[in-house]
Amino acid sequence: MPPKAHLVNVFAAGPGGGNPAPIVVDADPMSDRDMQALARSYGHESGFVRSAPPDSRCDYALRFWVPNHEMPMCGHATVAAVWLLDQLGELAGDHLTVSTRSGPVHARLSGPVGDRTVEITQPRGEVEPVDDDAMPALLDVLGMTPADLAPLPVQNARTSRVKTLIPVADVAVLDGLRPDFGRVERVCGLLASTGLYPYAVSDADHQVFDARQFPRASGYPEDAATGIAAAALSFGLLANGLVDNTDRRIRVRQGRAMGRPSEIAVRFVMRDGQADGLWLGGSAELQTTQPR
Repeated sequence: MPPKAHLVNVFAAGPGGGNPAPIVVDADPMSDRDMQALARSYGHESGFVRSAPPDSRCDYALRFWVPNHEMPMCGHATVAAVWLLDQLGELAGDHLTVSTRSGPVHARLSGPVGDRTVEITQPRGEVEPVDDDAMPALLDVLGMTPADLAPLPVQNARTSRVKTLIPVADVAVLDGLRPDFGRVERVCGLLASTGLYPYAVSDADHQVFDARQFPRASGYPEDAATGIAAAALSFGLLANGLVDNTDRRIRVRQGRAMGRPSEIAVRFVMRDGQADGLWLGGSAELQTTQPR
């Protein structure tokens, strides 16, 4: 019998919301082909819990697959895996470290039993402007004109993977985007990016932002909640002066245009008065049926 996959729904912010992640907690016997086949069968980013490498000082190792390929890191699948291990009574405490192909990730759990929240770390982000020569292709693939942009730079940002941050004028423009999905991969290749992440300022005073994620080549056109993209966005927002250089919470909402409202919470890790990495996290729940 193949190892059992538990379908965990992460970052839900309303009925039908969140991003599902199939998680296998005893994945040591699985080959690469087995893991990719499982991701294809579910059509979602999937996480596989394995034994930690010797001398890694980690509690577990995690690998991540989407239908089309392996990923070095997946935020919501990491949250899902840690939450599930806790639910199954596999954790010795509220803090652990997992090995991923993008490096070690620390995790912490808080809240009462039955209503646990998971946060995971990401390193300090890198942000750089997108070359003006790429803008016509980028706007065209999203069906946008320059008038649809907010007066902010388009940026490539990363903590674990590069995401292209596109500031749009308002939430109505964001929700109305109808990308040419057949050309997203080519444009992402031009930008050296793993996904397009248009965003809008929703409530500047309370640091609330809405976003959508169109991945480069994952095997599906849009993502309901993308932790790694929200982490990258946070550093882009910081570079643009849109969020405080403190550990005050940032809320990134996603998935509404798909009918799957989600919310990711981000807090900077402060060292010597500067943001030096972050915690990202949110809620999780076991899902018993395949999402629509």
